[in-house]
Amino acid sequence: METLVYDIGDSRYINLSDRCTLRCQFCPKTHDELEVHEYDLRLTHRPSAEEIIDALGDPAQFREIVFCGFGESTLRLKELIKIAKLVKDRGGRVRVNTDGLANLVNKRNVLPELAGCVDALCVSMNAQNEAVYIRHCEPSVKGSYQAMLDFLSLAPNYIGDITATAINGLEGVDIGACEELAKERGVKFRQRELNVVG
Repeated sequence: METLVYDIGDSRYINLSDRCTLRCQFCPKTHDELEVHEYDLRLTHRPSAEEIIDALGDPAQFREIVFCGFGESTLRLKELIKIAKLVKDRGGRVRVNTDGLANLVNKRNVLPELAGCVDALCVSMNAQNEAVYIRHCEPSVKGSYQAMLDFLSLAPNYIGDITATAINGLEGVDIGACEELAKERGVKFRQRELNVVG
């Protein structure tokens, strides 16, 4: 049976997609490590919003509901929004962990659509410049690094809780410079640690 939702601490996570716009060299999936904690996150099909909703339980019982599996949830924007609206209607809090490329991929600003149903965004900045970003993240779409920074700049206009992250321990990544980029865009910053997932 596939893992559509899974719990870490007092949060429930939604495994909506296994597709991604990046091929990050630090992602467990890149190294065929298909488990996070004790959960096997392989998907054999793209779950419908209804399948996720059926598996979700009562969102109000959790600190937050987090969209974060082995893929980029905003690649399934319609389903994400449908599920997130239901979570909000049932008294839950919604966070989306994202690569920040939704506007680039969808060729429009999707933040107004997310604003009504998402409480927080956690955006993987990952690097202080494009060269380091390309080296570690291997984006499939040209202009991804700048698009991610633009997304970070726009996001606070729509959603109140925005955090940029970068991973301490990745060669060439300057955590201080990443934090400064976040500060310039009026968003919070959180340092993650290499090989610590969830």
